[in-house]
Amino acid sequence: MKKTALLIIDMQNDFVGDGAILRVAGADAIITPLRSILNHFREQKLPVIHILRIHRPGGSDVEYFRREIFSKTPFAVAGTRGAAVIDAIAPVPGELILAKTRMSGFLGTDLDLLLRSLAVERVVVVGIQTPNCIRTTVFDAMAYGYDTILISDAVAAATPEIHEANLRDMAAIGVSILTTSECIRMI
Repeated sequence: MKKTALLIIDMQNDFVGDGAILRVAGADAIITPLRSILNHFREQKLPVIHILRIHRPGGSDVEYFRREIFSKTPFAVAGTRGAAVIDAIAPVPGELILAKTRMSGFLGTDLDLLLRSLAVERVVVVGIQTPNCIRTTVFDAMAYGYDTILISDAVAAATPEIHEANLRDMAAIGVSILTTSECIRMI
């Protein structure tokens, strides 16, 4: 059986919950299924990696097309509560936290090296948002040769239409699209 890691993407206070300054529509609805998968990975003692968007206070590392938004509403600033993982799925000892400044969890990070060091061959991806950080991380995981699984009811986008279109597109490149219950049964 392939060693599997759970990649939880951008489930941070600035993006999820009532007080989120850049709240992602649909994010709150995925907390319960995401927590089910997370608990299963914890029970099976499989690697869990919380991948977080983290920016410098001045925003010098923010993408050019988000700089105006950041200048008005700084988000995911290092060391702030907004940049932290939401309490409902807070990391426990032994879980890894990886900071990123771009959409993909692989771009400019040591995620690939970390996964290979852990002998991971398969990744399960959950979090937000489907067309951006989820999609780019999934595409890069496929490019790096990981068996990639996306959990359809544990990822979210601004609208159901955007979410579904991106699920179809990712399935077309060979990503396995499973539900939470299907994933738990498989692992």
